[in-house]
Amino acid sequence: MKIVTYNVNGIKARLERLVEYLAEQQPDVVCLQELKSSDETFPEAAIRDAGYGAVWHGQKGFNGVAVLARGQDPIERQRGLEGEPEDNHSRYLECEVDGLVVASIYLPNGNPRPGPKFDYKLRWIDRLRARAQVLLDAEVPAVLAGDYNVIPNDDDTFSVPAMASDALMQPESRRGYRALVAQGWTDALRSRHPRGGVWTFWDYQAGAWQRDAGFRIDHLLLSPAVADRLQDADVDKAYRGREKASDHAPTWVRLS
Repeated sequence: MKIVTYNVNGIKARLERLVEYLAEQQPDVVCLQELKSSDETFPEAAIRDAGYGAVWHGQKGFNGVAVLARGQDPIERQRGLEGEPEDNHSRYLECEVDGLVVASIYLPNGNPRPGPKFDYKLRWIDRLRARAQVLLDAEVPAVLAGDYNVIPNDDDTFSVPAMASDALMQPESRRGYRALVAQGWTDALRSRHPRGGVWTFWDYQAGAWQRDAGFRIDHLLLSPAVADRLQDADVDKAYRGREKASDHAPTWVRLS
């Protein structure tokens, strides 16, 4: 069972690349982020033509998350996180596929910092951690997959000095992410590549892709029952190099 997280950076702009990826890789579940599409303009027909059912939580122009499942419709469990009723950002969508709970997550970027955007990022991590604890307490097999906008370790970036002032790598951001993992989740990509040096994102600016100047911000966290089924985890890096690609590459786990 292959589960993918993929920040598409605009589903309508990248639809050809997404359908191409689904056809070539045939993943079982795909968690999408940064749809930049309202619920009404989500390209459901194209996704269904590719052989996938979908649940989505859109937002016009930015944010937006979705869960796709090959040959079936995911069962929606929850959209959004508790804790801030006034928060209308489309950043969390939780579904069930074949008994597995899968959440698509688009954690706030937090820049510029300091400021309200960074404060919101830290509160959002706390709210995610509260939901994650509920899932662990229920002992359901779960995968929290998405763009976390957190570089967890120094060896998860091409350059520590270049990212030192960025919200993605601040001590508070890292502390929130590590507290989440410490609940009992397994960082799948880290577990398979413990020495780091694996990137999931390359900026469009300054020839980052050509220089391989990337970093790791797309993560798949596995609950204990799912971690026991982990066979492999990696990045389909080549897709970042295709024409009009997203600045993220599909990142995945394979489960028995």
